[in-house]
Amino acid sequence: MQRREFLIAGSAAMLWSAPLFAQERRDTVDIVVIGAGGAGLSAAIIAKDAGANVLVLEKMPVIGGNTQLAAGGMNVAGSKLQAEKGIQDTWQSMYDDSIKGGGGTNQKELVEIMCRESAAAAEWLIGLGAQLPALVRFGGMSKDRALQPTGSLNFGPYITKVLYENANKRSIPIRTHSKVVEILQRPDGGVRGVVVQDRRGALYTVEARAIVLASGGYGASPEKVGRFKPDYAKFSSTNQPGATGDVLDFADKLGIDFVDLDQVQIHPTQAVGAKTLITEAMRGVGAIMINRDGKRFVNEMTTRDKGSAAVLQQKGQTAYLFFDQSIRDSMKLVEGYFHLDLVREGATLQELAGKIGAPGQALEQTMATYNKAVAEKKDAEFGRDDLPRQLAKAPYYVIEVRPGIHFTMGGVRINTKAQVMHKDKKPIPGLFAAGEVTGGIHGQNRIGGNSMTTLFTFGPIAGREAVAYLKG
Repeated sequence: MQRREFLIAGSAAMLWSAPLFAQERRDTVDIVVIGAGGAGLSAAIIAKDAGANVLVLEKMPVIGGNTQLAAGGMNVAGSKLQAEKGIQDTWQSMYDDSIKGGGGTNQKELVEIMCRESAAAAEWLIGLGAQLPALVRFGGMSKDRALQPTGSLNFGPYITKVLYENANKRSIPIRTHSKVVEILQRPDGGVRGVVVQDRRGALYTVEARAIVLASGGYGASPEKVGRFKPDYAKFSSTNQPGATGDVLDFADKLGIDFVDLDQVQIHPTQAVGAKTLITEAMRGVGAIMINRDGKRFVNEMTTRDKGSAAVLQQKGQTAYLFFDQSIRDSMKLVEGYFHLDLVREGATLQELAGKIGAPGQALEQTMATYNKAVAEKKDAEFGRDDLPRQLAKAPYYVIEVRPGIHFTMGGVRINTKAQVMHKDKKPIPGLFAAGEVTGGIHGQNRIGGNSMTTLFTFGPIAGREAVAYLKG
């Protein structure tokens, strides 16, 4: 019997010698989906609705992946909600913003699909039962186009729940504690199944004619971050612990082509002393950034790379996200930051300044200048073009923040049909991918809200194309 050595995660010294596939257990399905985040669940639902027998494998004990941690929203151009609010927007405008934000190195044909299909993706989610009645703007976008759930709930947990309920309605099996350690191939290079490690460490085989790879990025792997982006090795991560780039461990055998693996995004507002990401949506509704001197230092709605660089130039390489009671009242998700004891509070600006060691007069002057800019709808200091509200309702609050590893823009190379590409520039038969495991869409910097858009455009594309491959 052919045997293969497998390294068991979490025990670098322990090697299990196991059969390439376990003879005593062999399951068979049409399509295996690797990863139960937004992209994987979307692909599974689409494929199931098309009549395929689908199995979802998730290595973590819970579903959701990084999607479960997403707080902000999903960028959609030309949505019905925008039209109702009198916002004129087009996919071309979203495309232009995304290309500019990515430094022009994005795979443009993939960006076009993301933007063109964004409105249809939102309608598909709404058809599944999602309620997305709110709009906000993220840094780098020229329009309010990020859809949010009712009551400004965290987008990720909310949409994960919607997808999970729909998967259950369709009786789609989702196996947690199930790590894929190898993708099996036919002699012609096409895929034929996967080797899975269960919670006990035992290996078994699932035969499948098509596979959707939706296993996420590598932002929670210090080793891989250090390998591809050495300068970022010092940063902590906002990712869930399963985001370790497993595909990189078995990609060579498959001949998978990769793109932009050295492009890692740091987010400017990770809470100091915690892995918690402070959502960009807070800045979208009016929060500002101040330094230890009580002064603004950046356009809060710039792209994440520029915002992070600006924070790192401040004293102590941290900053404070400043907001008032009006923002707290408008966003339910803010209460979570209070529960985590991340917020400092002051009944007056002077009191708050004292709690962060800033000159009280400086903070008062900063807010007077900013509130005047809002009233005049012109930010002469930093050129912020969206000025949603004055920040004048006491009490006042700050959260100390610093940049943290948030997203990996690089990953497996795909084409417009979500097919995974071989190094010889041809699609690998039967292998599809969507979500953060893929690369090329975001270029050098991901715009906030676009990650959710890619999940719900390319996830369904991967599901549809996998079914088409079976029929073909």
